[in-house]
Amino acid sequence: MTECRPGEWPVTNPVDLDAVHERTADELYVQRASERALHEMVLDSIRYDLEQQPSPVCVVAAARNLCGRITAAAEEIARAKRSTA
Repeated sequence: MTECRPGEWPVTNPVDLDAVHERTADELYVQRASERALHEMVLDSIRYDLEQQPSPVCVVAAARNLCGRITAAAEEIARAKRSTA
């Protein structure tokens, strides 16, 4: 048998698809509900923080600050993921 590069046929070590655990509708529902709840908690926390600001200018400044910090965190995480990939 000749050597194949990754992604070419024939596959020398096929995956047993019957052994793969398929998630039930209930499991998927719980996962989606959990993810949605997390997002809602985060957004509610941000909204609460913005509502505590004393003036409209402070609200916008705080929002811009949060956006900058979120973007910086996203760039840092993306950089780390690229270096491990």
